[in-house]
Amino acid sequence: MPARAPRGISLLSPLFILAAWEALARLHLIDVRFFPAPTAILAAGWTTVESGELWANLEISLGRIGAGFALGALPGAVLGIVMGLMPWVRLACMPVVSALYPIPKSAILPLIMLLFGIGEVAKWVFIAIGVFFPVLINAMVGVLTIDRIFLDVGRNYGARGLNFLLTIALPGALPVLFAGIKLGFGLALILVVIAEIVASRAGLGFFIWNAWQIFDVEKLYTGLIVIGILGYLSSEAIDAVERVVVPWRRA
Repeated sequence: MPARAPRGISLLSPLFILAAWEALARLHLIDVRFFPAPTAILAAGWTTVESGELWANLEISLGRIGAGFALGALPGAVLGIVMGLMPWVRLACMPVVSALYPIPKSAILPLIMLLFGIGEVAKWVFIAIGVFFPVLINAMVGVLTIDRIFLDVGRNYGARGLNFLLTIALPGALPVLFAGIKLGFGLALILVVIAEIVASRAGLGFFIWNAWQIFDVEKLYTGLIVIGILGYLSSEAIDAVERVVVPWRRA
């Protein structure tokens, strides 16, 4: 198969789905009240773009994602690397991580709102908690998968403390850590929508919820499509950064 074929399939498959959806809607083979034609969704979406409504809500959501992601990913990466390097820290922390990680993050939103109110800080904390665990676990696993010979060589050549962390542990953990970052960003996107549906008057989550309340189905689909596009673009952006930061992984 030519090298371009997989890329072509990836591009053509969504177009095929959209074309089939459009045809089914125009032939009234599906209920257009719930599945409006893609062209109708595009027209409604363009209206929200022209009015500025979509951009305003998108900007708010991106700000919340950025703040929450930073609050969760940075401590998660640091603690994960430390847990990977120090068995006693890993033994002390893993029971807590194992107990807290499986709890659905939506289940702790009421507690977060009780502690922090319904303002921006609560949303940042909610997103940060969701991001923290996958980044931590992947950072720890990344360190644990480093060949021991590299760690021993680094120590034998005098690498200690921060120098050891930056020159041996972090580069070795980066390939797996990036997988955690990608997963964490995806969770941040999910959690910001949940938070905005429950406790916000702005953002993509509110945009979708408000569309449901007034039965503006085209607008609802617009919000969902924007979230999907954000997820795809963020994944591609993280992959691009990874190719620059971890060039040896391609080899």
